[in-house]
Amino acid sequence: MNPSPPCMVWLPADHRLLGDHGHQMPFLMLGDKYARAVKVGAQAQPIMFPLADAEHIGELLALVDGVMLTGSPSNVHPTHFNEDVADPALPLDPVRDELTLALVKACVREGVPLLGVCRGFQEINVALGGTLHQRVHDVPGLMDHREAKSAPFDEQYAPSHPIALVPGSVFETWAGGPEVMVNSLHGQGINRLADGLEVMGRAPDGVVEAVAVKGARNFAYAVQFHPEWRCWENPFYSAIFEAFGVACRQRRSLRLQAQDLARSRATIA
Repeated sequence: MNPSPPCMVWLPADHRLLGDHGHQMPFLMLGDKYARAVKVGAQAQPIMFPLADAEHIGELLALVDGVMLTGSPSNVHPTHFNEDVADPALPLDPVRDELTLALVKACVREGVPLLGVCRGFQEINVALGGTLHQRVHDVPGLMDHREAKSAPFDEQYAPSHPIALVPGSVFETWAGGPEVMVNSLHGQGINRLADGLEVMGRAPDGVVEAVAVKGARNFAYAVQFHPEWRCWENPFYSAIFEAFGVACRQRRSLRLQAQDLARSRATIA
């Protein structure tokens, strides 16, 4: 008897130019910390579809059990929420935007488990009609949520500020209480919340840090912080990925049952 295929989670690639100035080559990239969190935290196999086109999302989703939208050095292009670029020095990734904004809508429509982190959190808000602050630290009354770039990674990803969680929410369950400390490594953040989202957690200055997709048929949550960072060492972060993995395995079971039923019908015919 052939073993069942592994539970698989699609992580879209970043598109970046690497090399010396004037002598660069394009690369498709995925951060190790995101793939490792899926592998260890969600107990699923991270996969990529290099050069995937938005028009093929339906066929590719049929092959996977979940989608994780990762963080990235790049920002969502502000034209997607009708603004000009505020800081031309910051990296953009319009090719990723074209795929992921459509991918969010498809996951929600098809009930595919969806987890967004940092840029992925922002992509979900923009895809569903929300807007972003391009420079949170320049908005009166809001904190500077950026990390110290020169600090060691252990310091950059260390808990930075608390977030208040919605009472009775899954986030409160995962955290084991109404408040939890998280890291903070972002320059952009939610401005206008998409109508299709509901707030699950906020920073002390009111910045949205966790959301849920309203009426989602399956796991559909996103966070502005970075739970992927050594998620197995943090009970709250670990709980997020464990719940994501459970949802993905449930989809895998249903997906394989549907495939077996289709094969049986084909044999009878």
